[in-house]
Amino acid sequence: MRLPEASAKTLSVFNVQRYAIHDGEGIRTTIFFKGCPLRCAWCHNPESQSFAPELIFHEERCTGCGRCASVCPAKGGPARPERERCSGCGACAEACLAGARELSGKPVTVEELLALVKRDAPFYETSGGGVTLSGGEPLAQDSDVLEALLTALREEGLSVTVDTCGHVPWRNISRVLPYISHFLYDVKLGDGEAHRLFTGADNVRILDNLARLGRAEASLDVCVPVVCGVNARAGSMEAVAEVIAARIWPRRVRLLPYHGTGGGKFAKLGRTYADAFSAPDAGQLEEFRRIFADKGFNVSVGG
Repeated sequence: MRLPEASAKTLSVFNVQRYAIHDGEGIRTTIFFKGCPLRCAWCHNPESQSFAPELIFHEERCTGCGRCASVCPAKGGPARPERERCSGCGACAEACLAGARELSGKPVTVEELLALVKRDAPFYETSGGGVTLSGGEPLAQDSDVLEALLTALREEGLSVTVDTCGHVPWRNISRVLPYISHFLYDVKLGDGEAHRLFTGADNVRILDNLARLGRAEASLDVCVPVVCGVNARAGSMEAVAEVIAARIWPRRVRLLPYHGTGGGKFAKLGRTYADAFSAPDAGQLEEFRRIFADKGFNVSVGG
């Protein structure tokens, strides 16, 4: 297969998860792209937020040997990284024998990604699965290179699901729309000011793009993270249900309970975690499920 010219360029990837079962139908390979326009305070993949490579420091593994300092171009010290001087080159991670340092994010070509996902093609065929683009925000990547990847995946007969926060220009979405089998589309809050408080941006573009996808009759599930301390209240869930109902039909919603796996990652990135969030209990989830069901939504709970 002859790949498009843009495929020689790269996309920024920080993880590829094989045999994923919660990122769409069937068994999937999920590609996690680095870089996101939002800054969700409870983010469970904070290493995905910056578009630049970042150093993850596992302090509990560090032996204090000093190999990291000996290879650092910025002359950083041993042990805990000096973040203000770090360029994200990854030299210290390569030198660390204890695995205390890890570089999150690297450039990957379309050809490299295609070769990787094709290894799992037999599992897609038997399970009805495919490839999921996640992140970070996959639709914030270079559109030319992303389209080259999607073209290659389509030529291989692989279905593609995109997990998106929706906070990107509509042109980014419309350009890839013909290649996408299904969208997992996040709607976190109905109130714009609350959305800005917890994510760093309002929800106007997100809701406008949702309406456009609805008019385009795109296949999608709306994914609503349920986070105590953010939106795990009847009033907040009713507001979310109302803004979704005004924009799409049919209405399929996934309620995704918060999990705290991202909390520890913030410290490894040298950042502070608010630690003000928790998961809803079963009673709350049932209350929220009824709110959506009573408005005519097809509702599922969990991934």
